[in-house]
Amino acid sequence: MISGNAYLNGTSHASRSKGNLASEQLGVKPEGGRVRNRAAREHALIAAARRLFANRGYEATTTREIAAEAGCAEGLIHRYFQGKEGLLLAIARSCNSRESLDMNKALPRPAWLSQEITRLLEYEIERVWEERELFRVLIPRALLDSDMSHILNRIGPSRCTHLIRERLKAACNGKSMADSEIEALTQFIGNMGFMLGFLRPVILGDERIHAKALASTTAALLARGL
Repeated sequence: MISGNAYLNGTSHASRSKGNLASEQLGVKPEGGRVRNRAAREHALIAAARRLFANRGYEATTTREIAAEAGCAEGLIHRYFQGKEGLLLAIARSCNSRESLDMNKALPRPAWLSQEITRLLEYEIERVWEERELFRVLIPRALLDSDMSHILNRIGPSRCTHLIRERLKAACNGKSMADSEIEALTQFIGNMGFMLGFLRPVILGDERIHAKALASTTAALLARGL
């Protein structure tokens, strides 16, 4: 089994010669017109696997099907990712490595803490919903693999905690709040976003409009007690 932490940190057991690396970086085209560019082929394989895992399920998808979808040789999956499990970890890693959208640009600064909590909750709900197909794949694996569960947490509820924390500190408007209280509120928003953005609509079949209404009501209740 491949360590999830190893792939999350960008390490791999695969190795190649300097000559092969140079030719791939130059984008040399072999017979058949395929570009010999490792980064491009890795991206194609990750994108193809993500689509197939989401549509057909992880277990039902074969490496041959992934390679065909990506337009690459099947052997590259084992060369680059050490198999299908390593490819799944690479999907999680690619999601985690993308920069989170700057909340200061996406969300205007509110006048009241209750408004900030509402906007942050709505933001997290939408972010998680947009990644719902990835979570469909990762959650079953996380039940069996502790490394995968850590990755799931980092790209799920905990992905934007640093941004949420700073926004909440700024929204206090001089109101005295202990760091532990801000941290608790930060974690609550991340967890609620995951529940209302994925668990309720995808697993339980709730209408998404109910999630937004619940976020607004919850924010008002929280702010009332602060």
